[in-house]
Amino acid sequence: MIERNIARSRPQRWGDALHARTAGRVAAAAELVRPSEPRSIGSVARGRDLLAGHFLFAGYLVESPGVIPWDITPPGPAFAAELHGFGWLDDLAAVAEPEADALARDWTEAWLVRYGAGRGPGWSAPLTGRRVLRWLHHAELLLDPEYAGLRARLMRALGRQTLFLARRWQAAPPGLPRIEALSGLVHAALAMSGRAERVAPATAALDRECQAQIGSDGGIATRNPEELLEIFTLLTWSADTLVRTGRRPGAPLLAAIARIAPTLRSLRHADGGLARYHGGDRGAPGRLDLALFTSGVRHRPPEGDAAMGYARLRQGRTSVIADVAVPPIGAAASTAHASTLAFELTSGRRPLIVNCGSGESFGDRWRRAGRATASHSTLAVEGYSSSRFGGTGRKADLLVDAPRDVRLEREEGEQAEVLVASHDGYVGTHGLVHVRELELAWDGRRLRGEDTLVALDSGNRKLFDRMMRREGGVRFAARFHLHPDVDAELDLGGKAVSLALPSGEVWVFRLLEGTAHLSLENSVYLEKGRRQPRATRQIALFSSAREYATRLAWSLAKTQDTPLALRDLER
Repeated sequence: MIERNIARSRPQRWGDALHARTAGRVAAAAELVRPSEPRSIGSVARGRDLLAGHFLFAGYLVESPGVIPWDITPPGPAFAAELHGFGWLDDLAAVAEPEADALARDWTEAWLVRYGAGRGPGWSAPLTGRRVLRWLHHAELLLDPEYAGLRARLMRALGRQTLFLARRWQAAPPGLPRIEALSGLVHAALAMSGRAERVAPATAALDRECQAQIGSDGGIATRNPEELLEIFTLLTWSADTLVRTGRRPGAPLLAAIARIAPTLRSLRHADGGLARYHGGDRGAPGRLDLALFTSGVRHRPPEGDAAMGYARLRQGRTSVIADVAVPPIGAAASTAHASTLAFELTSGRRPLIVNCGSGESFGDRWRRAGRATASHSTLAVEGYSSSRFGGTGRKADLLVDAPRDVRLEREEGEQAEVLVASHDGYVGTHGLVHVRELELAWDGRRLRGEDTLVALDSGNRKLFDRMMRREGGVRFAARFHLHPDVDAELDLGGKAVSLALPSGEVWVFRLLEGTAHLSLENSVYLEKGRRQPRATRQIALFSSAREYATRLAWSLAKTQDTPLALRDLER
């Protein structure tokens, strides 16, 4: 599951604690009448780390062999959320060995003894929904006949948490957290005896959330592709469970699934991974394909449309996904990135051009750095992001000064797909509009791009003139961050950059027109689930705007293809 720490206000914490303790007084145990099948996918590597006592959650690593996780002092709130959400059950189950199964039961029973009666951390609606889903998915593992005490405690705790979810799901923030809480409630009410009266209210609430949170284009307010995948997965699980128990899913639920599936297909690169924008990562391997298959929705989005604000070019073995919309606004702006007009490029199963990603799991400093325009593969004016952060207090994390006018045009030619987009993020600070053109050749072997900074009207030109008098020009850089697996080196006397992929492909980046210094700089790849950011490189074109229109033209062309035996075409 996507890593997240769901912040709660003081009234929310008090309300959760009150209802958790009230639910904890319920003594009657439920019976599991419809065990769920394992649905979530775990990691064998992470499971073996847990067996060795290496707890890596939310970017924090705690090495405590032989210690149960509830004895660990969490190094941060996100670490505690990952623990109490029980996503690690997926990883231990993936190991599929008696020692891992026993550890899963022991840790679950220890949680039940300490917190099962409604006290302690972990009693928020989203975390409870997440935890209930994992318990139901791995019920066969947990309810071993030799663990009679665990079974009795687990059944009582499931009954209490179902009651808690029925009373507190509305306290969860709209979007993924609330859908997570409602999905847990739906599954629990369907799986246990004596809870059938909770099914109809829970499914009706889930239908309302689908109508309110899923846009007509299948997108969500945060514009986070990985978060959209998590919502889609939860909705498909809920719909499938309703069908399996003889109930008909609501029309809004089915309609939301039908809208999201084509959007996710547009956000999928040639290698099956998601585009990494606005806090999202690529997603667990195979998770996207499994969710799309389970949904039963086969149609694709209309050609030429921007899905959730992202435009996709695909030719041959190459996919390009660009951010061509206004950044998220309102509450969703607290996790948004200044990524307007950034793009990613993947060739076959190999990412080439990427964005740095979300640094949230590596601490606040990396989180803020990952949100800046310079951490994305686009043009940035020196010292500025295309969207700026808020001031102090609650607004400190918001993108409050963001582009308001983002335009997109597409053209389907015989020789190439062409995408032209622009944004006004630098008009207020420098009087300049950024225009980016991307042209992907019909065989996918060449991407030609142009980046232009232009002062369009007299007012903008006056502001630009003031910047010229004060600074002597507007310094900027067009950056192209490389995936860590790409081997890059300057070539042709510093006029080009040669990029070798592990598959054997070789691409070459060149500056075609304009005045700029081509450089190969250090960069980072902020990947969730790792202990540290990964070192990588970036191509940078450093230049200065001294006229009302400054243009840089560049190309990225494949000069050596993957050997035929290793070809991996997009499905």
